[in-house]
Amino acid sequence: MAQLKTTAKNLAESAAGEIHYRKVSANGQNIFYREAGPAGAPTILLLHGYPTSSHMFRELIPMLSGQYHVVAPDLPGFGYSDAPDRSEFAYTFDNLAKTMQSFIDVLKLKRFAIYVFDYGAPTGFRLAMANPEKITGIISQNGNAYLEGLSTGWNPIQKYWENETQENREALRGFLTKEGTKFQYLTGVDDTTLVAPESYTLDQYFLDRPGSDEIQLDLLKDYKTNVALYPKFQEYFRTYQPKFLAVWGNKDPFFLPPGAEAYKRDIPEAIVKFYNTGHFALETHVKQIGKDILEFLAALPR
Repeated sequence: MAQLKTTAKNLAESAAGEIHYRKVSANGQNIFYREAGPAGAPTILLLHGYPTSSHMFRELIPMLSGQYHVVAPDLPGFGYSDAPDRSEFAYTFDNLAKTMQSFIDVLKLKRFAIYVFDYGAPTGFRLAMANPEKITGIISQNGNAYLEGLSTGWNPIQKYWENETQENREALRGFLTKEGTKFQYLTGVDDTTLVAPESYTLDQYFLDRPGSDEIQLDLLKDYKTNVALYPKFQEYFRTYQPKFLAVWGNKDPFFLPPGAEAYKRDIPEAIVKFYNTGHFALETHVKQIGKDILEFLAALPR
């Protein structure tokens, strides 16, 4: 009998660790997502950033899925989700959030924590403002909501916001190149041999698809709407005081440590942790970050 119980326990743990790769229709788009963990466990929604996909969570998901129901979608235009032509889908952050709202509605996610990174932050914060009753906690990994978090790396993008000429748009194409992608992954990393080459290689594969360059330039253009919403995001933080954990690569060339510290201005009990790495902190510090996330999640309301 004891052996049967042990076998059943091992099978349950094995099933909890399995990652399923699924697609669902949301806002008229086929959205790819990774799902793992017990269906009845507390849910955490992982939202990736630029120029990546849910692939960035490939090592974090197994760490969380033993105790939590983990859902990690690819945003429209990214990864294995649909990337419709710009004439058929508006590549704005409002529309990304609208699609993710449809996604959580279709999956019937009633209560969940969110992990937001880079583009996932303004997308996730829009969701949080629209669904405050659903949010059990927020983890921001280099996901910015404060002006002081923006580095000078944003200067050419801000120039485009101020003057939307074709010349200024063309000047941003360097962000879309193989060199630009590797820069995001490797800058600030002391030991670059820790960064798996398939990470930036896969991202570049999707960036190099026909039409992807214009999609990404549209999103860079629309990022100004996120900065305009910073005061609204901050008002949400002050009003709802969500449980909050910032896990931040302190050598990120785009989002600076003061942006992480600023969360404590609006959420005094926010926890802020820095790691000696760059923008894609999970590539080098997933074990430490995963441990800190599990400690944070354990204290959240169910």
